[in-house]
Amino acid sequence: MARGYRTSDSKRYYDWLYYAAIDLRVAEMLAGDRHCYNSIAFHCQQAIEKGMKGYLLWKRNRLYDGHNLPFLCKQSMQEDKSFAKWLPVCVQITRYYIEARYPADFLLQLDADTAKDVTADTEKILTLINDLVKFDFNSYRPKKPH
Repeated sequence: MARGYRTSDSKRYYDWLYYAAIDLRVAEMLAGDRHCYNSIAFHCQQAIEKGMKGYLLWKRNRLYDGHNLPFLCKQSMQEDKSFAKWLPVCVQITRYYIEARYPADFLLQLDADTAKDVTADTEKILTLINDLVKFDFNSYRPKKPH
């Protein structure tokens, strides 16, 4: 069975960009705790994923499923070549979706510098997306439930 998006996923691209910004904010809030560096990487992965899904929804009016940042980046590159420089970052950060959250025999343990770099790269990617889409987190008001 082919994977598809959940029917409850928003089809409003600004919602995706709003939640991407929240994930980045969470990552930034965790920066002061060395025990949270892996969680920072996870939230950055989530922010980029949501940002690119929002961008692609804006450009293609299509929701994408999955967590593969290189795939999402390549799709975004087809719409705007400026995403190409972020492909290597997306390859690296995709590892954090699983490896940063679950114990393993070979534990991924990020250090302060890596957590800082991942956060900075995430901010730059979201800035690119927000500039292209003309999204401003501070002026956006999420749709209220009925």
